Amino acid sequence: MSDPKIIVALDYPDAQSALQLADQLDPQRARVKVGKELFTRSGPDVVKALVSRDFDVFLDLKYHDIPHTVGRACAAAADLGVWMMNVHTLGGSAMMQAARDAIGQEGDAPLLIGVTLLTSMDQATFDQIGLTGAMTDTVVRLAGMAKESGLDGVVCSAQEASALKQALGADFQLITPGIRPAGSDRGDQHRTMTPKEALSAGSDYLVIGRPITAAPNPMQALLDIEASLL
Repeated sequence: MSDPKIIVALDYPDAQSALQLADQLDPQRARVKVGKELFTRSGPDVVKALVSRDFDVFLDLKYHDIPHTVGRACAAAADLGVWMMNVHTLGGSAMMQAARDAIGQEGDAPLLIGVTLLTSMDQATFDQIGLTGAMTDTVVRLAGMAKESGLDGVVCSAQEASALKQALGADFQLITPGIRPAGSDRGDQHRTMTPKEALSAGSDYLVIGRPITAAPNPMQALLDIEASLL
């Protein structure tokens, strides 16, 4: 596939396990995500190893700090050759603009994505931390701020994808975790959809972990999910 829609979450505690799983996948049919645990334990080397295997890597570290620090961190991530990285929109416009400026906007620049509300967040948590109004309205507002700050898209729940596409346009990329094929366990995700539902709602890329990584044959699980999109 020229533009694989599935990003496989390599949520492993060590590089060996992550690379063993990656070696069972076709980099032409899936991208991969490296998150906090794997990166903290294994560092940049695991990203370099995946890039050397021709995988597009989504570095999911959700940078959130003062603008200068976030800009430097994003520049370092770009130097690793990642395809995509993300920052927290709650860091504000100046922080997001610093990230954009640090990695540029040339054709080979990584995609820069904002995180609005985590897909594990439910209404009770939203209320508990002092946010007000409807969750979807808050997501749309934060995503709009991300677009104004030069970001390429946001991570969002598939349940918010339709509203975001309508508000921000077809070119604004939506990356959706919390994807669960029909019949699979939701785990700790509260706001979920099936892969086909998510794409139909407007998601551009689907982050899928355990339904693929815990399968007896991960590549076949990936192909089965691909087939369900048709």
